[in-house]
Amino acid sequence: MLPINPHLEVPLLAQLIQLSIAPVFLLTAIGAFLSAITTRLGRVIDRARALETIIASEGVENNDTALAELASLDRRMLLANRAVALSVSSALTVCALIIVLFVSAVSPIHLEQVVPILFILALLLLTASLTAFALEIRISIRTVRVRAELIRHMPQPRFPFPR
Repeated sequence: MLPINPHLEVPLLAQLIQLSIAPVFLLTAIGAFLSAITTRLGRVIDRARALETIIASEGVENNDTALAELASLDRRMLLANRAVALSVSSALTVCALIIVLFVSAVSPIHLEQVVPILFILALLLLTASLTAFALEIRISIRTVRVRAELIRHMPQPRFPFPR
């Protein structure tokens, strides 16, 4: 059990809780980001499973396009999994930051020098996660562009407004 500072007053404790809660907004953003990543990852996995079924039923020799797409999906899964792991690591670091802030304020254990390190680490992990996610999106856009080239000679849709 941590020794509690006997001189801690209720207004100071309320202010401490407010300061400790501020990083929770970062946790909320990371949670929303994790939701987006895992949704995309689920769709990539579903598409990869469907392609594996097609390749297994038709044979490898006749499916160069499917095999190329499967390789692209494999790379996207790797990047999305990396983004998830980095995001979770960032969220855990933010949780550690909140704990350190609170413990430093209510006990004689002072870990203030750790606070900036944890905050910077959390942001670095989140940045790495966003980078992996951006790379995954880049691969998915490139795949869509390849498919768009297949219908290059199709008539262009008419828009009711000028471009």
